[in-house]
Amino acid sequence: MFSQHDGILDGARKPQTWDSLGWSEIVDRLTSFAMKSATLRTLRHALWPRSSNDAPKPLRPTAYLDGLRGFMAFLVYWHHHELWSHSLEDWEIYENGWGYNGQFYFCTMPFFRTMFTGGHIAVAVFYVISGYVLSVKPLSLIHAGEHLKLFDNLASAFFRRWFRLYIPLMVTTLFWVTSWHVFGFWNASCEAKATLGEELINWYFEFKNFSFLFKEGWIWVKYNTHLWSIPLEMRGSVVIFISCIALAKATTKARLLCMLVLIWYYLYVVDGYYCALFVAGMLQCDLDLLARNQHTGYFPRLLRALEPYKTFIYYHVLIIGLFLAGVPTYDQDVTHLARNPGWAWLSYLKPQAVFDYKWFYLSVSGTMIVACVPRIAWLKRFFETRFCQFLGRISFALYLVHGPILSSVGDRVYYMTGWTRAPDDKHEQVAAWANLLPLPKVGPLGLELSFLLPNLLLLPLTLYVADVVTRMVDEPAVRFAAWLYKRVQGKGGPEQKPIEIAPLMRVE
Repeated sequence: MFSQHDGILDGARKPQTWDSLGWSEIVDRLTSFAMKSATLRTLRHALWPRSSNDAPKPLRPTAYLDGLRGFMAFLVYWHHHELWSHSLEDWEIYENGWGYNGQFYFCTMPFFRTMFTGGHIAVAVFYVISGYVLSVKPLSLIHAGEHLKLFDNLASAFFRRWFRLYIPLMVTTLFWVTSWHVFGFWNASCEAKATLGEELINWYFEFKNFSFLFKEGWIWVKYNTHLWSIPLEMRGSVVIFISCIALAKATTKARLLCMLVLIWYYLYVVDGYYCALFVAGMLQCDLDLLARNQHTGYFPRLLRALEPYKTFIYYHVLIIGLFLAGVPTYDQDVTHLARNPGWAWLSYLKPQAVFDYKWFYLSVSGTMIVACVPRIAWLKRFFETRFCQFLGRISFALYLVHGPILSSVGDRVYYMTGWTRAPDDKHEQVAAWANLLPLPKVGPLGLELSFLLPNLLLLPLTLYVADVVTRMVDEPAVRFAAWLYKRVQGKGGPEQKPIEIAPLMRVE
């Protein structure tokens, strides 16, 4: 090793050879080379979590929405693990209310039940947040009267939206269906084809139909049934883009009134609950933007009059929203809902147009929850914590990967710890894993020791894979969509004028 004073003016020195180096120096040099290699650096960045010493980025004004979305994605994960590990008899308990058929369990109590079966309300909250976030920039431009910039913004957002939603879905499902044949393992999600070629052809048919915006009927993709909400996410996004265009030159009062009419139409006239949730997010965004400038522009007088009582009001709205979030979802029969304690009178509120009653109550609940979070200080701070922000960053990937991990690794881990299925449940392929490490099923329903301990492995594994997919697939997909949009725009120069067509070919 040379002294710190050795330099280019200190005289010539003999180059060191590998034979003259010790093992520690060789390891140091190889490690340094690996860290400097672009390919290996990219792989390290993808497969190894970011350093905890990285300085946290300043929070955006809507950072609480990221944290809320991430926490809801975690509820989706927890809901599916609860239902998979427990039997069909337990599932009936989960999906009914507290006291149904004289059964009283902690996991079914109002408010607390959302922590066990919160996957339903999570989807409603996703849609409200999307409606809010997608309309922030367009509404800001509408308020400023920048209609040309509004067109540019909506053109870019509309172009990029499909790629942003479906590229991660395409990549993860393709890897998933290929893994069965490459690694030769059985999965619980669907039956594998005889060959990889047949599997890929079937995957192509599934994906092309699933990703078609105007597909009618069945919207589930059998390779990952948890992704049924993605086509509705795309449709709701289109509703936001079109609404921003249609209402761009409307007066503020007319715009707010039109949004209220749209929400009523989607809930009470047609069965379009997801569109109502998106427009509800857009309405909240519009009101928030107006509230920031209420001294210089229009703001509803009723809301201004209620301003001194907002804390009292929003706490009560949050309580109502959390209660409605626990709507029993055992089936789609509203008479069954009425038999659940506390829901008899509420069952009469269901509109005729809504086919699956739960989405009406979840639409009201999701709208209330998103509206309350930024107005209750401690709740907003919770969703702005680093953990919730981390969940928000990986939320889409977590939604994509938690199902495949559950039906492959989780399937075997739960079997190993004693959560076996009925003999007719087509799980003979993993029967050898049954009770290899049996754990006692002590504790309340949904919080048994034998359920919680496996999640010490499954939850970190799922979060890690979601983080990898976020950096390897999700974030590059966002960048690719932005790059592609710039490419189709060209260099921004004037386009060649179209050739004059014959008078008989014109459309006047």
